[in-house]
Amino acid sequence: MIQRLQSVWLLLAAAAAFCSLRFSFYSGNMIAENQTKAFASLTAQSNLLLLILTAGVGITSLIAIFLYKNRKLQMRLVLVALLVSIINLVLFFLETKKFVPNEGKFDLTAIFAIFIPILLFFAIRGIRRDEKLVKSLDRLR
Repeated sequence: MIQRLQSVWLLLAAAAAFCSLRFSFYSGNMIAENQTKAFASLTAQSNLLLLILTAGVGITSLIAIFLYKNRKLQMRLVLVALLVSIINLVLFFLETKKFVPNEGKFDLTAIFAIFIPILLFFAIRGIRRDEKLVKSLDRLR
């Protein structure tokens, strides 16, 4: 049953993760090595760790969609993806400290990175709801 609501949440979380690879989270002036200011945009591709974590969250979300028969494994994968996405969001905010204060701004497309944990939380809720439904049906047999 791939047409469950948590599949939609997982697909949206994967799409948001892959969009945050391309679209900027923060933009502004950054101090270069020779003490000159240069305009830069912070994306997930700007830092290797951000790139790996963001791509991992997107791929894990896509894989979890097709694990609908094994809800326990699906729940574990989505929980790991949720934790990694929260760490990823913290790393995004820490990377903004490298910009010159008061000369940068959060971009509108930062909403992609912010929505990933929210969408994964909704997916966990849907998986848990399905698990309760299956357990209640097993009791009726």
